[in-house]
Amino acid sequence: MLAITLVSPDPAALAEAAAAVRAVLTVSSEALLGDGALDLLADGPPVETHQAVKAAVGDRPVDFAVQPVANRRKRLLIADMDSTIINVECLDELADFAGVKDKVSEITERAMRGELAFEGALRERVGMLTGLSVDALQACYDDRVKLNPGARTLVRTMAENGARCALVSGGFTFFTSRVAEAAGFHLNRANTLIEADGKLTGTVGDPILGKEAKLAALQEETAALGLTPADALAVGDGANDLAMIEVAGLGVAYRAKPIVAAQAHAKVDHADLTALLYFQGYTQAEFVS
Repeated sequence: MLAITLVSPDPAALAEAAAAVRAVLTVSSEALLGDGALDLLADGPPVETHQAVKAAVGDRPVDFAVQPVANRRKRLLIADMDSTIINVECLDELADFAGVKDKVSEITERAMRGELAFEGALRERVGMLTGLSVDALQACYDDRVKLNPGARTLVRTMAENGARCALVSGGFTFFTSRVAEAAGFHLNRANTLIEADGKLTGTVGDPILGKEAKLAALQEETAALGLTPADALAVGDGANDLAMIEVAGLGVAYRAKPIVAAQAHAKVDHADLTALLYFQGYTQAEFVS
């Protein structure tokens, strides 16, 4: 049995998409999960069903996931931070304090699209921050960093229901430690900016946490919990998130670059991060804020 979950901030679009799905698939039952979220159950091969749902939804502002009902409620959350759990790319915002945001943002965009090797791109961008006062880190966090809509509810609801929640970022521990606490993650992993005499040295600690380290985090956490990657939900938006997204039982592309959206199991382009709860079969009444 497959669960087809439709989520949208537009009630009319949701109703239209649901009707289009019913027209091409035999739906055995359905349930309203919450405002703007609907579950339809149907039998059929997963790949073909996914393709049918994609065609039925079309260009409507509706996010969807197609997955087996069994084991859809995941016991591990592995989440990227920048532009996924939070609203900005911290490195780009730091670069603004250093007066080099345009140059850094261009490199960030190319790296996230998979056009540049992550490690080299990170070192190059951090190098542009040489001499920046460490006070800029707190100012950046206070002035620029906000949790994306639904982030806190996603993490706290999964944690309340027994899931382990890990924030794994190619960014920096200064930010992940604070974001993890604000959202309710159990742990965080990221890179370390090197500082001396109250200023950034333009270097980052080794080894650099990138795509393979994110995948390793998923594998290590599942093993420690006696689980498999099938028990994990991974979410991110950039190329360095792709390995963990592909391996997870449910890999979600959130407002993602095309290379990620094309290979994820599901994508969220319209709803907020609570869509990931609906994808797992949680109802709005179960949400923990």
